[in-house]
Amino acid sequence: MLKITLTRSPIGYAGDQRATAEALGLRKLHHSVMQQDTPAVRGMLHKIRHLVTVEEVEEGSGDAAR
Repeated sequence: MLKITLTRSPIGYAGDQRATAEALGLRKLHHSVMQQDTPAVRGMLHKIRHLVTVEEVEEGSGDAAR
């Protein structure tokens, strides 16, 4: 599992980057979501890597339940 946090605002960036952040479930600054580690998600993260921070977490950890 990946914990993805929006650390920079997508305002002022291309519309497709804003849409990618929203498609990942990121709505506001410092909002975090949990996503499966798949090639599609990795590709989306690569596109907005300058806007997010990513942490790998174990699926069984307490953070995954949030």
